[in-house]
Amino acid sequence: MKKIAVVTMGVRLNDEPGYTRFRYICEFLTDAGYEVDLITTTFQHWEKEQRNIAKIKQEDYKFNIKFIYEPGYKKNVDLKRIRSHRIAAKNLRTLLEKEGNYDLVYAEIPPNDVALAAAEYAKEKGIPFVADVNDLWPEAMRMVLDIPVVSDILFYPLQRDAEKVYRLVSGVIGTSDEYRDRPFRNQQRNIPKRTVYVGNELSVFDEGAEKNQEEVFKGEDEFWVTYAGTIGTSYDIKTMVLAAEELANRGMPNIRIKILGGGPMKEELRSMADVKQIFNVEFVGYAPYEKMAAYLKKSDVLVNSFVKKAPQSIVTKIGDYLAAGRPMINTCMSPEFRAKVEHDGFGVNIMPEDVKILADAIEDFYEDPEKCKEMGEKARKIAEQQFDRPHSYRKIEELIQELLK
Repeated sequence: MKKIAVVTMGVRLNDEPGYTRFRYICEFLTDAGYEVDLITTTFQHWEKEQRNIAKIKQEDYKFNIKFIYEPGYKKNVDLKRIRSHRIAAKNLRTLLEKEGNYDLVYAEIPPNDVALAAAEYAKEKGIPFVADVNDLWPEAMRMVLDIPVVSDILFYPLQRDAEKVYRLVSGVIGTSDEYRDRPFRNQQRNIPKRTVYVGNELSVFDEGAEKNQEEVFKGEDEFWVTYAGTIGTSYDIKTMVLAAEELANRGMPNIRIKILGGGPMKEELRSMADVKQIFNVEFVGYAPYEKMAAYLKKSDVLVNSFVKKAPQSIVTKIGDYLAAGRPMINTCMSPEFRAKVEHDGFGVNIMPEDVKILADAIEDFYEDPEKCKEMGEKARKIAEQQFDRPHSYRKIEELIQELLK
């Protein structure tokens, strides 16, 4: 039996908040006949606190779990986070050298230095290393801190480590074509690569939505426009709040803007809505996945909301948006995703950070139920064909098989 290490600093374990991608990868590979060690951190990124390791060890998993100590941080972008990841990278290297006996290492990037520790270990042992590229650092961090010269100096180690990782990869999985191809921007190598969207399990999404539909009350005449995700610098939530005000001024107060999630800008934007007395916007807060699914399915339109400079491509929430079977308004400027929206016909692309343009797009859907229905059906079909993990994640196992032959 081949043994695989799956390295990630961000994974949801049972009742924690967060992403399930890497847990699913571990389960999928275990079911495929591999012995799998999930190697993750003692620090829980979403709640910004240390995990209850003793409790987790009492829970049942198909795979093994190993923890590396990480001191943690309070903000998504600050020097403490960089230091915290550096310590995690050193501890990962120690663990791999002490306990590792793997046939292949599969690691997410970012964090770049953690991925580099895994890549260098694999290189020394002469085993394949697969990078799962699901974000771009330091590009994404420049959204929060972009000061000429200062940012270049501060982020240079991240850029350096990323390039080192990309030179050491044996295979690449990207959560979009753009991310899949990033390792080859500065080098030409003939190695296997696949695009595997983050996606979801449609059966889990549908079951959660069904169980929670009665908890999510929607008035008969209400038209819901919903965003689910982080409320931070990359996301154009301010324009959504102001679009709610604009629509109310147009005589359509029954169009309700629902903001699900939390983040560093939540209180500032909620306060702005209160001061301006914008009553048709609601900050729902964090909702467990199953309840979020119910909100998305009860909505009429979903907004993939980003600012102009955001570097994101095809993000985690897209699988859930499509699963809901609702039309999408997209403000993300990723050429890849804008082309997908247009080609697959499940929504419309608009320019970000423009209140009138967003309000016009919402009003257009509000006045055209047939358009909503048609685009929603296309969204669900794309979810079933391209984002349902039991099917789409086969590409990961096929790439691993190829490397282990």
